[in-house]
Amino acid sequence: MQQPKIVEIQEKLMVGHYITTSLAENATFSLWSKFRAQQSAIKNKLNTDLYSVEVFSSDLKFSEFTPNTKFEKWAAVEVSDLDKVPEGMQTLTIEAGLYAVFIHRGPSHTFPQTAQYIHGQWMPQSAYQLDQRPHFEIMTEDYKGPNHPEAEEEIWVPIKKK
Repeated sequence: MQQPKIVEIQEKLMVGHYITTSLAENATFSLWSKFRAQQSAIKNKLNTDLYSVEVFSSDLKFSEFTPNTKFEKWAAVEVSDLDKVPEGMQTLTIEAGLYAVFIHRGPSHTFPQTAQYIHGQWMPQSAYQLDQRPHFEIMTEDYKGPNHPEAEEEIWVPIKKK
């Protein structure tokens, strides 16, 4: 696995749907189905990228993360403002800050290996630690889908200096 890019982002405004779930429950398909059915109602998108965002409890230690750990899972897009939010959709603001950006290649069921590299190898050996902000994945317009063997998505992990 390659070294990540370290990127400082400005605040991101998001519109979409979210659920509270866990890896064991994995209600991702129904979340994205609901979002995709309504995403055309969002008129102020900044681009065609889709965001899968995870918001974890502020007291969660990743060493204690299990498949049953609950978190917010979002299906969203980045927007220019929060003035016209389609009915039934919610908003999320991702605070400005540093992110380590990794590329996950392969179907979604192989993501645990990528996560293990990020949190088990790269993070402990880096000059960074996790920051308490949302994690997110970006699927660009040419994303091949979660089960495609050549799928690629960007993994954005919030970090701060140790």
